[in-house]
Amino acid sequence: MQLSSLTEWSRSPDLVSVLVPVLVLVLICFKATQLLVRRRMLLQTLDPFPGPPSHWLLGHIPEFKQDGNDLNKMVEWGTQFPLAFPVWFGPSVVYLSIHHPDYVKTILASAEPKDDVIYRFLIPWIGDGLLVSRGQKWFRHRRLLTPGFHYNILKPYVKLMSDSANTMLEKWGGHASSSRSFELFQHVSLMTLDSIMKCAFSHDSSCQTESGTNSYIQAVYKLSDLVNMRLRNFWYHNDIIFHLSPHGYRFRKACRVAHSHTEEVIRKRKEVLKYERGLDAAQAKRNLDFLDILLSARDEDQQGLSDDAVRAEVDTFMFEGHDTTASSISFALYGLACNPEHQKICREEVLQVLGDRDTMDWEDLNKIPYTTMCLKECLRLYPPVPGISRKLSKPMTFYDGRSVPAGCEIGIDVFSTHRNATVWENPDAFDPLRFLAENIATRPPYAFVPFSAGPRNCIGQNFAMNEMKIVMALTLKRFHLIEDPLEKPKLIPRLVLRSLNGIHIKIRAVEPEETPPDDSL
Repeated sequence: MQLSSLTEWSRSPDLVSVLVPVLVLVLICFKATQLLVRRRMLLQTLDPFPGPPSHWLLGHIPEFKQDGNDLNKMVEWGTQFPLAFPVWFGPSVVYLSIHHPDYVKTILASAEPKDDVIYRFLIPWIGDGLLVSRGQKWFRHRRLLTPGFHYNILKPYVKLMSDSANTMLEKWGGHASSSRSFELFQHVSLMTLDSIMKCAFSHDSSCQTESGTNSYIQAVYKLSDLVNMRLRNFWYHNDIIFHLSPHGYRFRKACRVAHSHTEEVIRKRKEVLKYERGLDAAQAKRNLDFLDILLSARDEDQQGLSDDAVRAEVDTFMFEGHDTTASSISFALYGLACNPEHQKICREEVLQVLGDRDTMDWEDLNKIPYTTMCLKECLRLYPPVPGISRKLSKPMTFYDGRSVPAGCEIGIDVFSTHRNATVWENPDAFDPLRFLAENIATRPPYAFVPFSAGPRNCIGQNFAMNEMKIVMALTLKRFHLIEDPLEKPKLIPRLVLRSLNGIHIKIRAVEPEETPPDDSL
């Protein structure tokens, strides 16, 4: 065959129509072989850890029906398979789910990095900030940001948190005269966003009083749902497929809303700092906040954070500082609504501390021990982050001798750990006395980890606990919290703990005669 004829033949439509399907088939076979080899390796790795049966392709995804029973199913599996068991998301993504304090300690006591599946899905939203970063970058940022949570910084926040809580409670007045329940998570989300904006960023957002739906909070809801959806659909683990899908478009659109919000906060603060440089110390005096620390932080080489790093940390703390706290507070209010006898004791304690005041002081935070125990019991039953995960950088051996290699994905099931019947007697019962000092002393230290634990514990946990105490105290001073038996929450994991049908309670105003006289203070 002459060269010209060969060239013409190679360009012919017939050849193209043959080669393209062949190449596609070869690529599919190659990828399928990769998956098969990886799956076989993972099955061998996790052979010492039996678990519930799974579909060869879909894994355990069909078991999670998004009906509010997913978390209970994990607890049920934990009873059948003590200590740990594998959970498959597709044919080649598997987490060793652990739910016993001694196993949890092995992982959290180390500084192992976050996993590169679900946390990778967060990076386009919150950047490579403290939640996601690893290694020296994480260590440097953690060290630079820790001063932002010193008690001298947190102290002035108490008044600001009280103001935000009171704004919300004023809006609740109309519900107190109604016999109907109302959904509180949306109210609490606005309140915690208002609070984080005032405290950490010295920005009065007016988000609780503005009309309409807050675009940032709606963006956070969408992003949380989409990240969770992406985890549960293994084909969306591929960045290209997800990017080209309608879900990827919605994700990018919501990211733009969230980023616009944080960029505006940073821009305004830089303008304030520029203005303050021209003032003397007396004129420029104001309380330092988290954003001040972020913008002025310097390491031993006098190097600060880049603009991208600052935005990543603001995005991270904006999300974590309002959404996880909103979950904690909402479920705590619901928890006390379901336990009126404990609520009564808390109210009496709060009224004795506050008297006729409608705001909390820093010194008040340690004067409500029973209320604090009730809040911790709510955190046990309704942990704001029901699960966290790590990817091992080195092999790990657990206390019973079973080992996992480097590269293994570990899921710490906080929800199941908090309800582990081998650790907690009658785990579904509400019992704040579990948090008496003498009871804590007899319990494994990693049995209660609502804010994680170890080197990578939540840097803002004192901020969150303070806000929980303030909101609960001011709420109990004004209202009785009453359960609505027809509207029980259906718990679902969405990065943070949420309810499929919202969180509903009824409220009734506390009568003046219920307030203790001054001589009882």
